[in-house]
Amino acid sequence: MPMKPALAVLSFKFWKDDQTMTTLPDSYQTSRARFRARLETLRPLWPSARLTSIAHPWEDDLTTDVLTAAPRDRRDRLIVLSTGLHGIEGYLGSAALELFFEEYLRRLDPQTTGLLLIHAINPWGMKHWQRNNPQNVDLNRNFIEGDFAALRRFNPDYPALSPFLNPRRPLNHLLVEKLRFAAQTVHKLLTFGARRIREAALMGQYHQPEGIYFGGAALQPETRAMMELYRSCFAGYAEIIHLDMHTGYGPRFQMTLVTSPHEKRTAAEIRARWGLPRVAAANPDEFYTMQGDMTDWEYQLVEREFPSAKFFGAACEFGTFGEGILAGARSLRVTIFKNQVNQHGASSAAAGWVNAEYRELYLPSEPAWLAKAMSDARQTFEAFFV
Repeated sequence: MPMKPALAVLSFKFWKDDQTMTTLPDSYQTSRARFRARLETLRPLWPSARLTSIAHPWEDDLTTDVLTAAPRDRRDRLIVLSTGLHGIEGYLGSAALELFFEEYLRRLDPQTTGLLLIHAINPWGMKHWQRNNPQNVDLNRNFIEGDFAALRRFNPDYPALSPFLNPRRPLNHLLVEKLRFAAQTVHKLLTFGARRIREAALMGQYHQPEGIYFGGAALQPETRAMMELYRSCFAGYAEIIHLDMHTGYGPRFQMTLVTSPHEKRTAAEIRARWGLPRVAAANPDEFYTMQGDMTDWEYQLVEREFPSAKFFGAACEFGTFGEGILAGARSLRVTIFKNQVNQHGASSAAAGWVNAEYRELYLPSEPAWLAKAMSDARQTFEAFFV
């Protein structure tokens, strides 16, 4: 079971254009309560609005909360906003949901537009400030309909890189570990090259349960719940737009809209169509390859079960550490160290540093970062929803 880090309470704030103040939630429970209270915001506009709480087996009182609102007349469009697929990233997602409620809800047409709003797909990860679920599964590598055992041969470079990516020892001597990581990184770059290392580390793997980016050996409860939810909610809509909130990838002060390889339009065409400054397709040239991605599964679902519907899904990636080889090495280092702490333990000093650095990777403490993230979210909502 991954360790629960000791964490200080967040106090980030950002100012909206109308100078009203919104706070970032300090816990999963605070965020969930705020989201649940929004049912009363929906009902005057969508009388059919309802709140559903999906329980998960890992702990008592862990739920993925869902607000649904059917249009009063025609099912022309369904707007889907989801958060917390990677638990810790749900804090920024919570702020984005509040922005949607405050500034965009009343600009929609309840006669023809439906809503599917999802808080904390991975509530255990959000509660404990982790990316994965308690089985060490990255849920965005777990949307697989097929034989998981066959995927053990997927990601051919991972076995050779695994001793580097997954050290099997406690993280007790931080300086020694940093120096070892630097030396090994240079060696691996010379042997494999940056692109192969990035692909091996990030695309997902299905044979090492204690390793980074483990996609699982079977469907997880959270994944199965989302599959059932999308199947039940997509029916009857002419158009479905799904934006999934993430943090980590891309330039520090710029959101990147990451599109699925199942999307027929190119990144350049999408950028021109919606006027967004940065769009990348999920391929090795523009982003990286993924197996078991949620949005990829949705494209396949719509094509198979709702062929008359027009679907667009993408991840909104709010960059944190930035781009370039040094930023990439920093991100990989904290990912490796965090998993090392979770799996094998650490000294209190090392664990404290790793947890703080991990927080910065997914939720930077700089107030200007959050302000820019909300500005980018606003630009994206304007493009797709208004």
